[in-house]
Amino acid sequence: MELRLLHYFVTLAEELHFSRAAQRLCISQPPLSVAIKQLEEELQAQLFERSSKGVRLTAAGEHLLGKARQLLDLSHQAAQETRDVAQGTRGHLRLGFVGSSLYRGLPQALELLQRSHPQVRVDMLEANSAEQIQGLLQMRLDMALVHSIQPPEGIASQLIVEEPFVVCLPEQHPLCAGADVDLAELHNDRLILFSNLVSPTYHQRIYEMCLAHGFAPEVRHEVRHWLSVISLVSLGQGVALVPAALERVGLPRLVFRPLQGTHPSSEMLAMWRSAPANPLVQALLSHLRSTAKT
Repeated sequence: MELRLLHYFVTLAEELHFSRAAQRLCISQPPLSVAIKQLEEELQAQLFERSSKGVRLTAAGEHLLGKARQLLDLSHQAAQETRDVAQGTRGHLRLGFVGSSLYRGLPQALELLQRSHPQVRVDMLEANSAEQIQGLLQMRLDMALVHSIQPPEGIASQLIVEEPFVVCLPEQHPLCAGADVDLAELHNDRLILFSNLVSPTYHQRIYEMCLAHGFAPEVRHEVRHWLSVISLVSLGQGVALVPAALERVGLPRLVFRPLQGTHPSSEMLAMWRSAPANPLVQALLSHLRSTAKT
């Protein structure tokens, strides 16, 4: 059944007068009569009884009226929701993230998104940067928050946070007494580092920072998450170079000190498919830019 015919039928059922119904529909009376006849033929049922006294619904027409109103309401709802999704005010965002983003403004950005887009659902997946890129390419994610990594073709990116590395020390470490740390002073310490398989960019960056200061670090543990890195430091298993944002975690028995001199930075980027793009990506990006800790 055409929605147009149902709309004509409901209007006539409410007016029970062809002339008034046609006027309300902004058409002339003959097309309305033709439309009702077409609907009756399609349904093989008489919907109205016409007499000199006027027009009234048949039992079949009474039954159809409720169903027709439901269908029209669903149609209007579907159209409105489709417009909302296209405009980014409703819908579903599948977000990948690295653990450090939780200390770089992501929770606050999600709270702002919920306020500005209350009908949006966000599904989150914690994964390393390489896994998230695959998720974007395979259309399992709409947006990814990753460590510094070169985006492949078809993936757009934007820098969200750039911040220095700091030294994370167990509280009894002798270097805690100073205001800052010369990286060369860590040459005798065991280093806790991101796994090269999980985050080759960070692994290589930190390793090269140590080499630039005259030593190859003794890597004691390789882990998958920044929280695991600083947890092992708090247990006295070694020292680490971590993004400054991790000072906000609040684990006990840890001391953070800035590095002397100039060093490569720690970065977090947002990435998303250039096409087809989920309009909600730009909404979350806007909030991330305002909440990211730098």
